[in-house]
Order: sequence, then C-alpha cells, then structure tokens
Amino acid sequence: MNAPAAFESFLIFDGEKKIEIEKDTKVPNAAIFTIHKEDHTLGNLLKNQLLRDPQVLFAGYKNPHPLEHKIVLRVQTTGETTPADSLNSAITDLLAELSLLEFRFQGALEKKQRQTELERGY
Repeated sequence: MNAPAAFESFLIFDGEKKIEIEKDTKVPNAAIFTIHKEDHTLGNLLKNQLLRDPQVLFAGYKNPHPLEHKIVLRVQTTGETTPADSLNSAITDLLAELSLLEFRFQGALEKKQRQTELERGY
C-alpha cells in the first residue's frame, strides 16, 4: 500500500519543524505558513479566527494532498501588524475560547450528573 504509516500523521520527528514561515513576495504584508502534521480541523479553526481580526485582509488554507499531513496557511494583513503576530493572536484567542468551552462543558456535565443522582435518589 502506498499510504504512509499512521503514526507519521501526528508525530514530529527529530529535525522536523512544526511550522515554517515564508514571506509571500507576490503580495504586500503577507506570509505563507506551512504547518506540519495537521489537517482541516486546525486549518479551518485558524482561518476563521484570523478572519475575525480587523487587521487581517485575507486568510486561507489548503491541504496540498490527502496523503501529506500538512496545511498551508496564507495570511495578509493591513500593515499595522505582521502576519506572524496575527497568527499568534489567533492562536491565543482560540486557546481562550477552547478553555471556556471546556469549562462550560465540565459545568454542564457535573450539573447533569447531580441531577441524575437526585432522580435516582442517591
């Protein structure tokens, strides 16, 4: 079979970088980020979070090939900030949102467990 081994889709090996940054020479204030060992899940989250930033003019990503475990993210900003700074802000904001989601989920789960225990008479 031509498909790579499953563990190659998520393990970072010695000498491999998680992310590579390349300045986009065709467009001003733009950069291309290649993020290894990731797929549409992270690509779509980052793109949507970047587009919420008023300093970001363009954000898009692609997965070059289904058997290549990487995404290519292109970001263009207004010039008041760099694409790398915008990406860092987007990641920080996503972490905060996911932490809030986890907190709310845990609270709802505990509430449901208490409610179930009361109904059963524990």
